Amino acid sequence: MQTKNPSPSAHLHAHLDGDAEHAHFAEHRSQTALAIALALTLGFAFVEVAAGFIANSLALISDAGHMVTDAASLGLALLAQLIAKRRPSARYSFGYGRAEALAAFVNGLAMLAVVAWIFVEAVQRFADPKPVQGNTVLLVAGIGLAINLVVAWTLSRDQGSMNTRAALVHVMGDLLGSVAALAAGGVIMWTGWMQIDPLLSVLVSLLILKSTVSVLRESYHHLMEAVPDGADYLQIGADLAAMDGVVSVHDLHVWDMSPGHPALIGHLEIRDLQEWPRILHNVKAMLLARHGIDHITLQAEVAHS
Repeated sequence: MQTKNPSPSAHLHAHLDGDAEHAHFAEHRSQTALAIALALTLGFAFVEVAAGFIANSLALISDAGHMVTDAASLGLALLAQLIAKRRPSARYSFGYGRAEALAAFVNGLAMLAVVAWIFVEAVQRFADPKPVQGNTVLLVAGIGLAINLVVAWTLSRDQGSMNTRAALVHVMGDLLGSVAALAAGGVIMWTGWMQIDPLLSVLVSLLILKSTVSVLRESYHHLMEAVPDGADYLQIGADLAAMDGVVSVHDLHVWDMSPGHPALIGHLEIRDLQEWPRILHNVKAMLLARHGIDHITLQAEVAHS
């Protein structure tokens, strides 16, 4: 059997003894959950879009819009996870882990657009109610609710990925949309009150908006290489400066290499370069024990007298 030659840069990306334990790629992450969710969502999206326009129900159209957006969201999430599995290259030395955060951010922006459209349409329907086929809405929304429950359960089993969590937010929004459409269909069938349709659509949109903002914040935080949540930048600097043999700390940066994997780089001024191996060993042990950081790159400099 012919062995595939490694990439010319493979040795440059290798982790040796003493290096960080995590890799810059998600080789073992499964895409099964996303693939199942995508197939179910996309399949029913076409049915619900058609039924929404036939029944003239904004609540159903809103839910259909969510499912169409979810299908795109899940497709992006699946693509992002496939990209994130790629090993680092000579051009992308950090790997492709940020593809997940980028897809989550795009998904959040798409959801904002859907919420805005639903809100505008609902305002217009309050002023000019449209006749709605309550029985059609009730039937289709019930099927949609069942499918969304299956999809949400599938995605909830894979919470290790920011991108999967972002996709789950979309699906939870769809689940709420199905409940609202179900309620709207029932009220219209038994009371004939058409305003319940846009009213529930606005309520669901506001609930989804809160979750969407959370996803946007998390993905933006990661894309901007911000200090990880739970990490105290000032305390990390103080702990480094207090280490035996360290005179001062500067050019310190702390960020997430990929979600849940913090990294640190910086310069340490020390009194004696011969003491550097001992100091570095102690610093690494301290950063891992106190701050959970194992991806560390530090440059030693002789302190100015």
